[in-house]
Amino acid sequence: MNIHEFQAKELLRKFGVPVPNGQVAFTPKEAEDAANEFLKEGDVCVVKAQIHAGGRGKAGGVKLAKTKAEAAEIAKELLGKVLVTHQTGPEGKEVQKVYVEEGCAIEQELYLGVVIDRAKQQVCIMASCEGGVEIEEVAEKSPEKILKVFVDPATGFMPYQGRELAFGLGLDKKYINKAVKFMGALYNAFVALDCNMAEINPLVTTKDGDVIALDAKMSFDDNAIFRHKDIEELRDLDEEDPKEIEASRVNLNYVALDGNIGCMVNGAGLAMATMDIIKLHGGNPANFLDVGGGATTEQVAAAFKIITSDVKVKALLVNIFGGIMKCDIIANGVVEAAKEVGLKVPLVVRLQGTNVEEGRAILKESGIDIIPAETMEEAASKVVASIK
Repeated sequence: MNIHEFQAKELLRKFGVPVPNGQVAFTPKEAEDAANEFLKEGDVCVVKAQIHAGGRGKAGGVKLAKTKAEAAEIAKELLGKVLVTHQTGPEGKEVQKVYVEEGCAIEQELYLGVVIDRAKQQVCIMASCEGGVEIEEVAEKSPEKILKVFVDPATGFMPYQGRELAFGLGLDKKYINKAVKFMGALYNAFVALDCNMAEINPLVTTKDGDVIALDAKMSFDDNAIFRHKDIEELRDLDEEDPKEIEASRVNLNYVALDGNIGCMVNGAGLAMATMDIIKLHGGNPANFLDVGGGATTEQVAAAFKIITSDVKVKALLVNIFGGIMKCDIIANGVVEAAKEVGLKVPLVVRLQGTNVEEGRAILKESGIDIIPAETMEEAASKVVASIK
């Protein structure tokens, strides 16, 4: 689960992470009132579009205002605008709120991120002197500029690790202790809130001698959200794909992709293999969808409807290996949903495993034009050919 910048900063503030003061605004008038709180003679404030994507600055979603009237004008320009960044894709995201924040005298821009390194089974803290730049770009072009320390969960973050990063970044000695304290607070927030990622880009040092999070991005482990009802309430459904929202309501694992072949599979590994073999045969999957090992007929029908609601889908592949999942349950769900939605695209079904003969019989007697397949190779070949 992702949240907005202004929400992340409020959470981090509670853990002692220094962040600038700011207010969220939904109208130009609210932006004007917020700017009035932060603007002093000779100062500026920042008006930032709030969407779940990086690269807002390059896309014109972050602008400086010297007066409250200018802040209102910027908000008017941004609100309702579709912002296209390298993370949104060409369709972009509509800006429904802005964040008005006090300015600061920046001396240096840095990068700080916290993620889980699954290979080492430890939290990894990354830092770079290349602040304000996408970390993926830095990793590709200048990997030596990314510093890393790994935190043993038994001991937690240790001050010497923060000093190692701070000295590695070449920080002036007046910032060292503040940077170490900042890193410790960010680590504590990351662990306590069950984060998948916490990214500060840029982390800035100021001419006043402070270390501040100028931007903040946080995402959370969906499997741990039940422990954080307050964070769950921060979820912004307007920022999510409606199909993914509907899938979560019926406990299905769905991720929208850019292709045109819908996939319904049971098991994450089989789902990944299915997408790979579709690509191998020259096709492009439109989604990842794992119905799990114990899905009901109703869940299968819901999955089918979610996939076919995507106008980009030109063919559909159902690939099921029945272990706990029974093939007849899948077949009943597919038939029920296909009849309800009035299926108009080719449907390829490959069933193997428990009750496979019963499942195949249900499909054969359904009266629906279904293309059967025995193997994954055959299923992928047929679904790609059905589009061509």
